[in-house]
Amino acid sequence: MKISAEQAVHKAAELYEARAKRAPVKPFTDEDPALGMEDGYAIQRELTAMLLADGDEVIGYKAGLTSAPMQSLFGVDTPDYGPVLSSTVRDSGARLSPDTFIAPRVEAEIVFRLAAPLAGPGVTVEQARAAIGEVIAGLEIVDSRIEDWRIGIADTIADLASNGAAVLGRSVAFRPDLDFRLLGMAFFRNGELVATGAGAAALGDPVAVVAWLANTLGKHGVALDAGQVIMTGALHAAVPMASGDTFTAEFDRLGAVTLHVDDPAPSSSGRPATVRDGRT
Repeated sequence: MKISAEQAVHKAAELYEARAKRAPVKPFTDEDPALGMEDGYAIQRELTAMLLADGDEVIGYKAGLTSAPMQSLFGVDTPDYGPVLSSTVRDSGARLSPDTFIAPRVEAEIVFRLAAPLAGPGVTVEQARAAIGEVIAGLEIVDSRIEDWRIGIADTIADLASNGAAVLGRSVAFRPDLDFRLLGMAFFRNGELVATGAGAAALGDPVAVVAWLANTLGKHGVALDAGQVIMTGALHAAVPMASGDTFTAEFDRLGAVTLHVDDPAPSSSGRPATVRDGRT
């Protein structure tokens, strides 16, 4: 790791302010191109601590860079991760204002909710499968507090893996016999099909993402808890969102999840999803 603890705090404070003001900062890797993944995680931990001090809560984790093309683009051979914060989770049918974000894009993914804790290292795919309790059709709004999405690997990791918000559909009981590699998805914008995907796009198997995450966090002494949600990564290229858009992802066996992009009315369904005991 190249940066000091003091530098990590300083850069985290820059991102904290960028989130509050919705004003992007210049890439940290512009100043120091040698910054790597561990530097990004050091900043991410400090930023997460600042957000938790404001009263937010980590209710799970998201994985990113779960496809080989995206890893190649960033010059890495592994996914990355970031926390999922309670304040960013919405129910299907939510109305979100584009003004909440800086440069948002939408992607569909398979989301798991754990029924049992997982603590790595050494977690196998079979153990991860046994720990999953529910499956959810999900949309992630990825957003960057880094100027013009000019992100290196350290930049996106520092910025909570570019997480903006998540919209979750209904929970479906996990079926151990279901091959999630083959679970298909169709993604629509304003009723027009714009992408398709299958579970295998996420690290070859979305269940493998859960095992990878448990093992990676375990190296830092962090365990996954029962009730936490795991966002397993995009099944297609992210699509820019703008006011007036409606996005729907229809998943085989999981049903549909929908997001409306507009200024929400006070009584709209754009409220945060209720979180009790780690469940939405």
